Amino acid sequence: MKVFLLLVSVLARVHVTTGESAAHRCFCQVTGTLDDCACDVETIDKFNNKDIFPKLQKLLSSDYFRFYKVNLNNPCPFWSDHSQCGLTYCAVKSCTPGEVPEGIKSSSNKYSEEPSQDVEGCDMTEKLGAVNGTLNDETRQALSEWKKHDDESDRFCMLDDEDSPQSQYVDLMLNPERFTGYKGPEAWRIWNSIYEENCFKPYSVKRPLNPLVSNSGDIDGQGFHRWLEGLCVEKRAFFRLISGLHASINVHLSARFLLEENWFEMQWGHNVSEFQARFDEELTKGEGPKRLRNLYFLYLIELRALAKVLPYFERSAFHLYTGQSEQDAENKNMLLELLQVAKTFPLHFDETTLFAGNMKEALKLKEDFKRTFKNISRIMDCVECFKCRLWGKLQTQGLGTALKILFSERQIEAMPNTRKSTPSFQLSRQEIVSLFNAFGRISTSIRELENFRSLLSDLKQ
Repeated sequence: MKVFLLLVSVLARVHVTTGESAAHRCFCQVTGTLDDCACDVETIDKFNNKDIFPKLQKLLSSDYFRFYKVNLNNPCPFWSDHSQCGLTYCAVKSCTPGEVPEGIKSSSNKYSEEPSQDVEGCDMTEKLGAVNGTLNDETRQALSEWKKHDDESDRFCMLDDEDSPQSQYVDLMLNPERFTGYKGPEAWRIWNSIYEENCFKPYSVKRPLNPLVSNSGDIDGQGFHRWLEGLCVEKRAFFRLISGLHASINVHLSARFLLEENWFEMQWGHNVSEFQARFDEELTKGEGPKRLRNLYFLYLIELRALAKVLPYFERSAFHLYTGQSEQDAENKNMLLELLQVAKTFPLHFDETTLFAGNMKEALKLKEDFKRTFKNISRIMDCVECFKCRLWGKLQTQGLGTALKILFSERQIEAMPNTRKSTPSFQLSRQEIVSLFNAFGRISTSIRELENFRSLLSDLKQ
């Protein structure tokens, strides 16, 4: 039996992981009201673990949400290192053609189960076909580019080209997010680029934002937090979203850690020592609990987006199309029930506080916000571990879709409840799948915190 470094890690840290204050140190500041919000941690825990998490997990196990089309072979746009992770657990198993439902493959953004019955739509298609037949290739290409530009102008992230021959379907249930062994300089470079170059860090701040960098020059971290508190609410929110995403990923890796491996089986489970290394107040010089609070902030942002997007999915013309009519109808009902529950949350984040100042400055700030987040979504193509790249792309795309929803309220409310006209607000299947799976990751992280609280409390016994 091959025992990994877990036991060594646990023994090395036993003097800090035992004792009456073990659980307290990780969660000592993760209580009460969240900064920039009117919500408290305890309300989120109860609401997520009881009302959201079970419904969401059931929905995400359905065919529509478990198959995600992604291009894992995009080149890194920022540096020319072409090395790849050689670890076994970095690999991603793509689907064979027979494993993906035909309805999903036939259309990546299909809303009607029986579109052929829409006579008016068929007539319109014939007319459009006749018009398009008179266009030369150059004009058709220009029209395609214009539409692509219009679609991307509303987005906060970059989406993969689903028509690319390099894009493949991945079954997310068979490729779970968990510890792969990917770490060191390669992982450091990804997060360093995100924090240092894309979090609105002023040149005057010398302290590294990247939590993977030693902060020996600022032992108590107060200089950094004074800078953060001095930022405008939008830039502060941006950093907190990125920090929350990073925290969520670290919770997942700690909760699904490779504990033991032999010829017959692999044992994945909770690594308390790993969790403490990332979130214990003493081991992280006071930063760990703040990272967890940012995780709750991210949860509120994505939960608010789900509540806002309900009218979009309530349209009678909208279907989560897989080609299996009974399952599709059941999935839509589950989806609507989940969104209606999300809407009942009593302490939603107020997104109107963002970009609410001087119109000219607000518009510029919003574009800067959008541009920097798109940049982060591009950085995901530089992650050398394919499993990490898969989940990094999905979660940044999901958060980007949530931001798109939050700032498209008027378009969503003005949508027609019919297929006869094209709504100004639309979501592609890739955006829908990433939105709910990304929120599923955050919801799972909140649920896992309860498990780690219990495990840490047991250490004192």
